[in-house]
Amino acid sequence: MALTAGQTTGIEEKLQAAEAALRTQHAQRSADLDDKTRDLIGQIAAARSTLALTQYQPETVIIQSRRALEYLPPENLTFRFTANWTLSVAYQLQGDRAAASRVLAEALSISEASGEMFSTILALSHLALMQELENQLYRAAETYRRVLQLVSDQPLPNAAEANLGLARICYEWNDLDAAEQHGQQALLLARQYGHLLDRFILCEVFLARLKLAQGDVNGAATVLAQTDRATREQNFVQRMPEVAAAQVLTLLRQGDVAAAARLVQTHDLPISQARVYLAQGDSSKALAVLEPLRKQMEAKGWQDERLKVMVLQAIAHQAHGEKDKAVQVLGDTLTLAEPGGFIRLFVDEGELMRLLIADFRLMIEKQGLREGQKLIGYVDKLLAAFLQPATMPQSAVSTQQSAMIEPLSERELEILRLIAEGLSNREISERLFLALDTIKGHNRRIFDKLQVKSRTEAIARARELGLL
Repeated sequence: MALTAGQTTGIEEKLQAAEAALRTQHAQRSADLDDKTRDLIGQIAAARSTLALTQYQPETVIIQSRRALEYLPPENLTFRFTANWTLSVAYQLQGDRAAASRVLAEALSISEASGEMFSTILALSHLALMQELENQLYRAAETYRRVLQLVSDQPLPNAAEANLGLARICYEWNDLDAAEQHGQQALLLARQYGHLLDRFILCEVFLARLKLAQGDVNGAATVLAQTDRATREQNFVQRMPEVAAAQVLTLLRQGDVAAAARLVQTHDLPISQARVYLAQGDSSKALAVLEPLRKQMEAKGWQDERLKVMVLQAIAHQAHGEKDKAVQVLGDTLTLAEPGGFIRLFVDEGELMRLLIADFRLMIEKQGLREGQKLIGYVDKLLAAFLQPATMPQSAVSTQQSAMIEPLSERELEILRLIAEGLSNREISERLFLALDTIKGHNRRIFDKLQVKSRTEAIARARELGLL
């Protein structure tokens, strides 16, 4: 019961006391144990597997779950469910998603047979996560909603998983208001566990990412600083890479590439490392990281990570001057992403990705590619999403507006975007058919309004203000 409530303190002592009470039976051969004793040994093992899961020890979980299934009688549905569910989660933590799905099917079968709501919530939440990892966002959203229907108005902490899952999916579909609503509800429920479990860390990282999408870069940095402190204080070491990855994104948006590079060196974050290389203008190194990483994700069958890598690959090829290769990789990525309705996956990459998608659409029109024609509607939806202003909290909007002496004009915003693309003053003048001196004059006014002295500072400040 304590484990069910997320309380891990004192569990080991209780299990040791239970084993001590069974010591005389343990001295006998396994085949000589009576049914009741075997059942109790199985229950102890199932409890140990749950305890190990809260401590992120998948190897121990697998050993204890299998031991539980060996001893538990077929009619003990409650503990057989626990053993199968923890075993499935352990396989998923180890990256063996195929094994996780096989065992999860058994857990779902047991939860249906038992009719226990708690078991059903756990099983469906894990099923939805597996669907999400497979990029089956519509199926995952439907499963998460089934969980919330079961919970109804009861404020159960384990409903945090479903709310957070729906928050991630709504975010990906660019419904930022719904994403924030589910994200805040997930955090509220996760905090009911106190600091015994790390679920609140995941919620806070998500909400920080949401602030970045809303253009509130300073707000995201503040949230992540608090989350990082809590992660270290509670020694949730398994969550540190996720916090660090969000911090890297924030630092890059702030223009602090050096700090992002230092953070990447501390953690094994290949995708973040590629982002840093791209920010440093080294597309060769970015590609050297991304190409083997994509093959690795494809070999593992990790569809979610594969998509993330391919998006960056397309940008890296573009930055490397390999436009045809970039468009080809983008086309493959769009084909994989379209069934799940991914939007933020692309929009979060900013102006370079918008231009690349526009080039892809132009190529479809010029070449009349049959496969490309199927993506026209999806591509147009993505391009429209790039034009939508970020929905930022009103407090952040007023703060950022007051941080500027005078708003930038449409022409100045246009020039600022071209600066962010890396174009020189002469290239901008040719692109816009304006005199070079006119471009230089616009640059001076942009720098004055943003209160900066260089192009690099201007780009960083503009991103901080949500202008890029």
